[in-house]
Amino acid sequence: MSVIAWIILGLIAGWIANRIVYRTGGGVLTDLVLGIVGALIGGWLFNAFGEPGVTGVNLWSLLVAIAGAVVVLLIYHAIAGRPRPTV
Repeated sequence: MSVIAWIILGLIAGWIANRIVYRTGGGVLTDLVLGIVGALIGGWLFNAFGEPGVTGVNLWSLLVAIAGAVVVLLIYHAIAGRPRPTV
């Protein structure tokens, strides 16, 4: 997968994960980093459980990246000690 594809997938996944956890989007850079890290973590987790991880720019890869980004976001806030904001 090309770098541009990773950036696009990461941006979309990060934005959706922020909307799931916070109900509002974060900044563009935050969404991008969260989405890319989430895609890596999600791919690793799905491979560990015997499912394919991120395979390209498709719906399955987006779902894997979103799942990973949500996990990364929840872990980050658990470690940082900041409660999840409620709206």
